[in-house]
Amino acid sequence: MLLAIDIGNTNITLGLYIGDSLGPRWRMATDHQRMPDEYGIALLGMLAHSGHRAEQVSAVVMASVVPPLTSTFVQASRVYLKQEPLVVDATLKTGVRVHYDDPSQVGADRIVDAAAVQKLYGGPACVVDFGTATTFDAITAEGDYLGGAIAPGIGISAEALFQRAAKLPKVDLQRPPSPIGRNTVHSIQSGLLFGYVGLVEGMVARFRQELGPDMKVIGTGGLAEMIARETDVIQITAPWLTLDGLKIIWETNKAVR
Repeated sequence: MLLAIDIGNTNITLGLYIGDSLGPRWRMATDHQRMPDEYGIALLGMLAHSGHRAEQVSAVVMASVVPPLTSTFVQASRVYLKQEPLVVDATLKTGVRVHYDDPSQVGADRIVDAAAVQKLYGGPACVVDFGTATTFDAITAEGDYLGGAIAPGIGISAEALFQRAAKLPKVDLQRPPSPIGRNTVHSIQSGLLFGYVGLVEGMVARFRQELGPDMKVIGTGGLAEMIARETDVIQITAPWLTLDGLKIIWETNKAVR
C-alpha cells in the first residue's frame, strides 16, 4: 500500500492507495510545533482506525509547502512506518515540463496537481486549488506547466476582515439566503462566497483567453465543492487531485528507486 501525504499551510491531507484505488483519506491541521513522534503516532492511529497496520505500508510519497514539516514527516515515516519517503521537489522526475522563470519557486503541490491533470484529464486545463491561497495553474495541451496566479484564500480573507474591522464578527463560511445580505453575518458570507465565485469566473475567463476555448477547469481543495455549486465554470471537481498526482509521480519514479 502507498501512503500519499500532502503537507499544506493549513491542512495536511493523507490518502492510502490500495492497489490503484484510493482508500481511507484523512485531514489534520498543520501544526508546526508537533514533533516527529507526535505525527508518527497520529499516522499509526489513523491506519489502525481504518483497519490497517504500519507494516502494510510499502511506500510513502509526499509533497510539502511547509519546509520545517518536511523533515518532521520524513523522520516520522522512517521511524514509525520503516519507509524512506519520496519527497517531491524540483529535481524529481515528475513528467511535467515547467515553464516558470525559476522552476524551483513553484510549490510542489502545484506541480503534483499538474501531473495529475496531465495523466487523468489532459490539457489545456486550468486547475483552481482552494487552499490557504487560491491558486490558478495553467497546463498546456502538451501537459506542460505554464504558470499561474495566486490569490489570498477565502479563510485568509475572512480572518483579515475580522481582525481589521472592529465591528465585524467572525462568521461561518456558508451560503447566505441571498446575495443581498439583510444582516451583517449574511452580508459577510455573501461577500466571501459570491465574491470568490466572481474571482474564479474572472480568472478562468482570462486563462481561457490564453489557453483557448477547449480549456478544462478542474477545482480541487477543501472548498472546491462549495464554490463549484455556485458556478458552472468549474467543470470537474476533484477534491483528492493532489493525492492522485502524488501516486502518479511515485509510479513514475519507483523504477529508479
